[in-house]
Amino acid sequence: MRPRGRAEQHRAATPLELFFDLCYVVAVAQAGSQLAHALAGGEIRHGILGYLVVFFGIWWAWMNFTWFASAYDTDDVPYRIATFVQISGALILAAGVPRAFADGDYRVTVTGYVVMRVALVAQWLRAAASNSGAHRTVALRYAAGVALVQVYWVLWMLDIPGQAKLPTFLVGVVGELAVPVFAERPAATAWHPGHIAERYGCFTLIVLGESVSAATIAVQSAVDEHEAVGQLLPIAAGGLLICFSAWWIYFARSVEEHLSGNRRAFVWGYGHYLVFLSAAAIGAGLEVAVEHAVGKAHVAAHTATLAVTVPAAVYLFTVWALHSRHTKRGVALWVLPVSAALVLVSPTVLVAGIVCAASVALGIVIHKLQGEEASGDL
Repeated sequence: MRPRGRAEQHRAATPLELFFDLCYVVAVAQAGSQLAHALAGGEIRHGILGYLVVFFGIWWAWMNFTWFASAYDTDDVPYRIATFVQISGALILAAGVPRAFADGDYRVTVTGYVVMRVALVAQWLRAAASNSGAHRTVALRYAAGVALVQVYWVLWMLDIPGQAKLPTFLVGVVGELAVPVFAERPAATAWHPGHIAERYGCFTLIVLGESVSAATIAVQSAVDEHEAVGQLLPIAAGGLLICFSAWWIYFARSVEEHLSGNRRAFVWGYGHYLVFLSAAAIGAGLEVAVEHAVGKAHVAAHTATLAVTVPAAVYLFTVWALHSRHTKRGVALWVLPVSAALVLVSPTVLVAGIVCAASVALGIVIHKLQGEEASGDL
């Protein structure tokens, strides 16, 4: 298990990685479904808190797998088996999400998470055994750091009383986030910028697709039960505009060149917690808006709209902060932040969708004008 080169040509996501993502999205779907259920039932604080906690485990395990694969994917039998174990852990985590939301019982979700992480420890130990020097040191640091934090999570799952769950959970989060910083001090792992950018893009696509799927199922169920087409069409149209715009904005510029070192890459990679979190939450919010339209949600109309506009605004702003701003200049630099603010105060889902679509159109026009100006045509 030797490190792969950062300058490797034609590096692309493998079928195994894509299979991993498709299986992993089951956990994302469970988290989004439970968030929608909690918000529609008026349990807003409980739903948001549970979603933030569960989604951290989903995102962090996916992220660690992705960066390890970028540096050490040998695609041999032991590697594939370890990946299958991680997929199994993701499915165990997904199975425990409803119980985590309903009763605050995280035993099943933590068990699934630990299964994924133990498999990753085995991968790092294999990398350490196959290398020497700085690469071996980094691999051993990763293995030790990840294993130590998993011991903490097992103790947290078994022994921490209810009132101390959240503060001690945050301690574990800090420990998890600190492991890569600690491990990569001797040297950086050989992750591939183009491969990492593609992997994050693939997962963004899958999460956005899950949001569209969740909203479609919600609309279908509402039409079958209530035939409230007039109330549902504006929500469906607005939701589609938001999702289409979210795709367009994320993939408008390549971010590969921005990922030139660990410092930038860590900020970019860690920041995607909010990108994935908000992209999945858009679908949950659309479910709430649909349920409110047919009188099934126990929240006010404004709250139902906020369930869509808040994650949409977070998505727009975070994508801008992480990479869009690095490729824009002049007035184009401020299109997404202003759009995020307008989406946040939009009175309906349809208006929010129109704002998103207008921001895409404005960005295209500005880019064209700036291109013509640069070429001397203006």
